[in-house]
Amino acid sequence: MKKQIIFLFLFVSIIANANVKMPLVFSDGMVLQRNKEIPVWGWADPNEKVEVKFNKQTKTIQADKNGKWIVNLNAEKAGGPFELIITGKNKITIKDVLVGEVWICSGQSNMEFQVFKTINAQKEIADSNYPMIRHFGVAQDLSGKPKDDLKSAKWEVSNKENVGNFTAVGYFFAKKLYAELKIPIGIINTSWGGTNVETWTSREAFQNSNEFKAMIADVPVLNMDSISKMYAQKMKKRVEKIQGTEVSTVNENTFKDLDFNDTAWGQLNTPSLWENQPLGDLDGVVWMRKTITLTAEDLKNKAILSLAKIDDEDITYVNGIEVGKNTQYDLKRVYSIPDNILKEGKNVIAVRIVDNSGGGGIYGEKEDLKLTIGSKVIPLDGNWKFRVIVVKTSLSPNSYPSLLYNAMVNPLVPYAFQGVLWYQGEANVWRAKEYKKAFPLMITDWRTKFKQGNFPFYFVQLATFDEFGGNSQKGSRWAELREAQQETLKLPNTGMAVTTDIGNAKDIHPTNKQDVGLRLAAIALNNVYGKKQVYSGPTYKSQEIKGNQIILTFDNTGSGLSTPNNAELKGFEIAGEDKIFHAAKSIIKDNKIIVSSDQVQNPVAVHYGWADDDTNINLYNKEKFPASPFRTDNWEMITANEKYKVSK
Repeated sequence: MKKQIIFLFLFVSIIANANVKMPLVFSDGMVLQRNKEIPVWGWADPNEKVEVKFNKQTKTIQADKNGKWIVNLNAEKAGGPFELIITGKNKITIKDVLVGEVWICSGQSNMEFQVFKTINAQKEIADSNYPMIRHFGVAQDLSGKPKDDLKSAKWEVSNKENVGNFTAVGYFFAKKLYAELKIPIGIINTSWGGTNVETWTSREAFQNSNEFKAMIADVPVLNMDSISKMYAQKMKKRVEKIQGTEVSTVNENTFKDLDFNDTAWGQLNTPSLWENQPLGDLDGVVWMRKTITLTAEDLKNKAILSLAKIDDEDITYVNGIEVGKNTQYDLKRVYSIPDNILKEGKNVIAVRIVDNSGGGGIYGEKEDLKLTIGSKVIPLDGNWKFRVIVVKTSLSPNSYPSLLYNAMVNPLVPYAFQGVLWYQGEANVWRAKEYKKAFPLMITDWRTKFKQGNFPFYFVQLATFDEFGGNSQKGSRWAELREAQQETLKLPNTGMAVTTDIGNAKDIHPTNKQDVGLRLAAIALNNVYGKKQVYSGPTYKSQEIKGNQIILTFDNTGSGLSTPNNAELKGFEIAGEDKIFHAAKSIIKDNKIIVSSDQVQNPVAVHYGWADDDTNINLYNKEKFPASPFRTDNWEMITANEKYKVSK
């Protein structure tokens, strides 16, 4: 009997191994790129003959000794639906295949941001019945080595049931393209919130880069289990060094108590994600405590505890008593404190925070971090005590370079497509100057890997967000990152959508993704599809110093420089040799801008929109495209010495 079972198992294994298998991107509802050779690939038995049929084409290929095979179908015109039939020892029929325009959409959370979260989401979802628009959602995954296929993914048709989970930027881009071209549009969404550019770049790119080859030489090539163990040990050791005690859950049940002594605990500035502080890229469990003092009079009034937002989960205690809990990372915490919990004198707010991935801690606006007692408001921003008790063993995408390239990009190679849309950079603001090298490296890397020439690569410049209160006086990481993005336009066939006017200084995820998609589409329609139009706002070209004035000239002025409703021009600053910037008077004259200040008699440099929060800047061209922030100096910036490091 055992022999029969073994024989049956071997027979089933042989049959299973004999089957032709296709990557997940080749599945029902897919969109193939028109007017280009179409690579089709998969796996079979070693040396197995494979036949591929599509429309009126038939091609055969023999799998190599490892069972891999690839054929290039001839270019097809837009159309469909067709069937793609692959036959070896078995037969696979992929149905409802369209031919049209395919764009890869990638980056961090603002690309991941779904349609259902956008402004006017219900209206957008109601108007989403576009069967020629298809979305391929790539499941999030990590890998220490390049993978041949995705973890999971599927093509979906644009309709009311599906569109809510599409990438919003990609969808609004696709919708505009479809309106103009009336052909099928496919968007491949491979994105992950909170991720840096280094995780999207291949190991080979780093190895071939003078800037990064020393870094990558210290990163071992390991499987995910080995990497996870090594990472957990490294993180635990680093955290214990920072907080001065071991990472342990011992006596955790006392951390919520009023009389617990937390004098030996470390401090975190709050509200702010701990990733932006020395604690760094930590996923796990952290206790945070804040002590306040109340009067007897305070106790007579109803008390409301507001804790801004907490990423990801919290259980909140006051004087040892639970007052609330939540598991939504982006929801404001507002908890009523029951009577008789608060005491005259010392009181303790203790929060047990679980961070599963990405950012962690109490974050948001300091105005939302407070204790309200009747009409009295007690601010709770500033330093909180903290103790890490659990370090998660699972990796984050930013733990090591190339983890997302390996798992979420490499499996798509060499799929034919038209171009890439990219929205990322928030996770790199600490190393903004280095981004001038890292971002072009990634673009060049993808172009090398896909072997489709210098395909269009269009990206979104960071919107306004007041993360650090940065400005010309103390420096701005966000402004420096925007500058790095602007400089990346030196690469051929790149384009940038400026979003200074559609961000939200208090929300890193602005909900107006419609205009982002439309601005990207304007670039593509002009550059790729022959629909000639203005697609960029003014970009700084040169300056001329005349007495106490600086005269600025611009490219991409369209029909002329302007401000909305002819309002006063805002956002310009001017400095002399002392490098101290002053708000400047600025006027538009002869399609140039004249900048001056009574406080600067001998000016040498101008800043425009040089701040984390650049909400108030208002230079446009008459086609209503905003100008990109810029500076005319080359003085050293605050991120000049920040380098990407991987802890050994």
